[in-house]
Amino acid sequence: MKNTFIALALILSATLLTSCKSDEAVDYKTRNDEEIQDYITENNLNATKTNSGLYYVINEQGSGEQPIATSNVTVAYKGYFTDGTVFDESDAEGISFNLQQVIAGWTEGITYFNEGGSGILLVPAHLGYGNNNRGSIPGGSVLIFDVNLISVDE
Repeated sequence: MKNTFIALALILSATLLTSCKSDEAVDYKTRNDEEIQDYITENNLNATKTNSGLYYVINEQGSGEQPIATSNVTVAYKGYFTDGTVFDESDAEGISFNLQQVIAGWTEGITYFNEGGSGILLVPAHLGYGNNNRGSIPGGSVLIFDVNLISVDE
């Protein structure tokens, strides 16, 4: 009888945790989308939303090669929150990496630019670091990046 009670308690706890987690994810997606839309309105941006929930703004398309999701690229960037607080920034020479080694928002977003292009990526948490804290980035955060695609380094 005692084992049955413990098993039922565990099943109930797991059900409640699963329900809460899926609700939180939906809440973050909705909350992030509203936060991004408010930011776009406040800053008078002409942004495009993708099926994944990423928003991007192309300031300059660029005229060079367009990367794919597996490309090696060099990008100069500044990362900040919707309140303008900067959490990371490269120097003007940028950093080089493979697009498979970064957050999903970058893997998708950088491919909308051609080499020499620049713009803004507005990344909801589910395409960034999710609900997990990452250094100075709180879980569930919208991340904004000013990006300059310096080169596609195949």
